[in-house]
Amino acid sequence: MVTIYDIAKQANVSAMTVSKVINNTGKISEKTRQRVKKIMEDLNYVPNSMARSLVLQETKMLSLLIPDITNPFFTTVARGAEDAAMRLGYKLLFGNSDENLTKEKEYVDMILSTRVDGVLFSAASDLSGPHLQTLRTHRIPFVLLDRAVPGFDCDAVTGDNREGARRLVEHLLALGHRRIAMVNGSLLVSTARERLTGYKDALKLNDIPPDDELILEMSYKQFADEEALHRLLALPSPPTAVFAGNNFIAVGIIRKLLDMGISVPDQLSVVCFDDLGASVIDPFFTVVSQPAYQFGAMGIQLLIERIKGTTTPEWKKLILPSELIVRNSSAPPNAHAG
Repeated sequence: MVTIYDIAKQANVSAMTVSKVINNTGKISEKTRQRVKKIMEDLNYVPNSMARSLVLQETKMLSLLIPDITNPFFTTVARGAEDAAMRLGYKLLFGNSDENLTKEKEYVDMILSTRVDGVLFSAASDLSGPHLQTLRTHRIPFVLLDRAVPGFDCDAVTGDNREGARRLVEHLLALGHRRIAMVNGSLLVSTARERLTGYKDALKLNDIPPDDELILEMSYKQFADEEALHRLLALPSPPTAVFAGNNFIAVGIIRKLLDMGISVPDQLSVVCFDDLGASVIDPFFTVVSQPAYQFGAMGIQLLIERIKGTTTPEWKKLILPSELIVRNSSAPPNAHAG
């Protein structure tokens, strides 16, 4: 493979001079420029990102670090980020932390070693702060995506979790439900806290005191606690509806309910935050849907603006709206329930 050093040797110039020709930068005589270009053509040389980075101090590589690539929300986020990066002349490296801090740190170390120009970062949890500090210490620009991290004021693209959750619970209240359970993700994740606040807002606005017995905290990755669901349904006054903190939790709940012979929504309504994506042929869940593709695309746009210094010095906070989509998983409470 022909390198810039081969070009430099044949043209009797430095590798830096060749890089300046490739990037059309710096002061070089026209005669030298044309000679280098002629040798590049003769040797069928294709410039690579490393040659460009010698002068521009950039690799045209970005990193996207997300907590769960199997979640349709983040899959669509990744699609939007990749499309935007390619359109703007960048390549995108993907990392999946599995909401695991150790794995997240390994990806941050890899990001440092690959010299990416910036990172679109969806944190595993509130405890991701040291990883962000590492990026900041090494002067690698980053934009937080979907999740906030306490103590870090920075560019961010997030959703209206509190408002979206409030609207979803108000939909259930309008159907006549009064005993509404919430099965949520870890409260070490900002979106879970915000969705819980929205859930409580809706109840309080309708003079319904939140009941701690109806609130479960687990993982966003999937609902697997069948015993917890049994306890919920065995309460003296059981819920007639369940608000799942995300789509994976909702799918897990539905599977457990099917195993238990409980019909949705005839015997129990189930709604959730985030849609299941285009893979669902027959949409079933009533959801608050977020513009996942725009999360990724706008995050990349904001990141590149920060890298290039074309944005304002002040941090930008983009909050994307959500949409309530009513489908078949919610209905008025069964007259015999509770």
